[in-house]
Amino acid sequence: MNILEVQSVTSGYGDVQILWGAGLSLKKGKLTSLVGANGAGKTTLLRTIMGLLKPQSGSIHFQGKDVSKLTAHEKAAMGLVLVPEGRQLFTEMSVEENLEMGASPVRARPHIDKNLKLVFEMFPRLEERRKQKAGTLSGGEQQMLAVARGIMAEPIVLMIDELSLGLAPVLVLDLFESLGKLKHAGITILLVEQNVQMALAISDYGFVLAHGRTELHGPASELAQNEHVRSAYLGG
Repeated sequence: MNILEVQSVTSGYGDVQILWGAGLSLKKGKLTSLVGANGAGKTTLLRTIMGLLKPQSGSIHFQGKDVSKLTAHEKAAMGLVLVPEGRQLFTEMSVEENLEMGASPVRARPHIDKNLKLVFEMFPRLEERRKQKAGTLSGGEQQMLAVARGIMAEPIVLMIDELSLGLAPVLVLDLFESLGKLKHAGITILLVEQNVQMALAISDYGFVLAHGRTELHGPASELAQNEHVRSAYLGG
C-alpha cells in the first residue's frame, strides 16, 4: 500500500482552476520528485494535498485514510508536513525558537530532543546560529532552517517545495545531500524542484506534471532517460 495516494484531484484558486485531474503516489521510505514547467500546478498540488486548498474533486489518502476534507492542521497532526516555497520563517524569532515552533504538533513533542539532535547533525550551521534571529541568516541558511523546522514536526511524509530556489550551487549540493540523510532516517519525501536533473538523480521515483495533469511517471532513472523529459526539462 502506498503511504500517500492522490487520485484525479481538481483544484485551484477561486474561479481559476489549476489542477485538472492530477495524481501521484508515494511509497514508504522513498524519495519521490514532482517535476514540471513553471505554472504546471506543482505548488497547487502540494497545497491541495496539505489541505491549504480544498480539492474540488478527486481523493487524497494518507496511510490508508481518506484525508481529502481535513485541514492542514489536522494533516500535520497525522504526520503530513509541508516545507513551503519561500520558507515562511518567523524572522524576528531565533533559530531555536523557529525549531521549537516546528515541534508544535502533539505527536512531535515527545521527540523534540531526538529531532533537534538530527537537525543539528544535518545542519551544523544552525547549531552555531541557534540564538541568532532567523531574518539575519543567509538565504541558504534560511532554507536549511525551513527544512529543519519541517523535521521538528516529526513527519511521516515531508513535502518540500522548491528546495534550491535562488541558492548558490554549493549550498544546493549540501541541501540535496541532507535529503539522503532524511530518507535514511525513515522519512518519506516528496520533492518539488526546478533543478529537474538533480532531483531525478537523487530520487527513487518521479512524476511529471503538465498543464495541471500528471503526464508521466516512473522510476526516476527511467524518466531521466525519457526522450520527452530530456527535451522538455533537461536541455535535450
